Amino acid sequence: MIAEIALASFLAPLQHQNFVVIFADDLGYGDLSCYGNTKFRTPNLDRMARNGVRFTDFNVASPACSPSRAAILTGCYPARVSVPQVLNPDSPTGLNLEEMTIAQMLKPLGYATACIGKWHLGVKNLMPTFHGFDSYYGLPYSNDMWPPNGKGWPDLYLHEGTKPVEQVKTMEDQALLTHKYTQKAKEFIAQNKRKPFFLYMTPSMPHVPIAASKKFNGKSGKGLYADTIQELDASVGEILDTLKKNGLEKNTLVMFSSDNGPWLPYGEHAGSSGGLREGKGTAFEGGFRVPGIFYQPGTIPANRVIRELASTMDVLPTIASMSGAKLPEREIDGHNIINLITDKPGARTPWRWFYYYWPGELHAVRSGKWKLHVPHNHRLQTQPAGVAGKSSGEMAGKIGLSLFDLEADPFETKNLVDEYPEVVARMLRMIEVGRSDFGDTLTKAKGSLVRPPGKVDL
Repeated sequence: MIAEIALASFLAPLQHQNFVVIFADDLGYGDLSCYGNTKFRTPNLDRMARNGVRFTDFNVASPACSPSRAAILTGCYPARVSVPQVLNPDSPTGLNLEEMTIAQMLKPLGYATACIGKWHLGVKNLMPTFHGFDSYYGLPYSNDMWPPNGKGWPDLYLHEGTKPVEQVKTMEDQALLTHKYTQKAKEFIAQNKRKPFFLYMTPSMPHVPIAASKKFNGKSGKGLYADTIQELDASVGEILDTLKKNGLEKNTLVMFSSDNGPWLPYGEHAGSSGGLREGKGTAFEGGFRVPGIFYQPGTIPANRVIRELASTMDVLPTIASMSGAKLPEREIDGHNIINLITDKPGARTPWRWFYYYWPGELHAVRSGKWKLHVPHNHRLQTQPAGVAGKSSGEMAGKIGLSLFDLEADPFETKNLVDEYPEVVARMLRMIEVGRSDFGDTLTKAKGSLVRPPGKVDL
């Protein structure tokens, strides 16, 4: 009996604090039923929200792939780390190796680290295994970056580490991506259950071209986009079940979000902004505001809705706080939001102001309930949407100096610039600080805090 107890104790996982960050691609604020979607259900993500906390005002740092990913991994505005725009397969730059990622921050504490899915922060010598990840399995950039869509682009391959191992050549191959990522994630969790781990899982879906495996294709009865989201939701459910099966549910923080809002011109192959204005590639709420769900039974309270502003840039400092890791020596922009995600009484957003950059242009700033847009051109995505996976294109729009009350008007429809001149003046001063710190290609301002990008070995 004593021997059996000793063996059970040896086989049980040690109670380290683990972290799983799931970062979907182009999933909109209104795509989950826990965020108001009534067209189809997302039961596993709903389960996370029901047994955890859900943010209503959770922002990415950029409305597009590469800069948003640089921000969540480093806790920095993309402008600070010189990844302001989307990288192509042949881009000569990426995330600098001197920038500390969450994986690098956790390595001194003995964490096993894995990146599974889409990377999109540089190729060759800038791949995940050079940024603190022990292992990598996935696509080095977006799943639409393949020869049919880009002249001279290389064939699209899944990679193990830096080695291409499986070509993604057909839509049948695309349809298997979510399943393959999920299996790799489950294997990583099971293999590392007796040591602390950090899993950064970045599904390629629902970025176009969307696809669902045979098990989910047609299952929703609501079209291919719904099928794709339901497979993504099922993937999250498998990961949660794997954590529970291995006795890791109560000591693993699981965070779910998206890298930006929906790519609306793709119509029936695009997601929903939940009524927020515009989508991906814009500084409106539809581009920046995304789902933000945090789940850890016993640590994160159940069924709480947090209405304070938070950001993906807060993930790194919050993980540092929970793990005891040392923050990067270089300055970062995110904040520790442990008091928000544990719903401590009186907890308030640590963001005095929040900048909206796209790509290197400073388009807006938020402070409390107020959001001020400076005059800028933008994508206009309200024209008839594309069908059958084809984009309808994007027209050009323009907005003048505009002030919105996001509490009363989250859809940014009523310009209050003439009614609150003192608020406008205060926020224009914030804009000037942003231009001085991070630059602004709109006004050709040079930022004093901008650090250089990484360079790809050609």
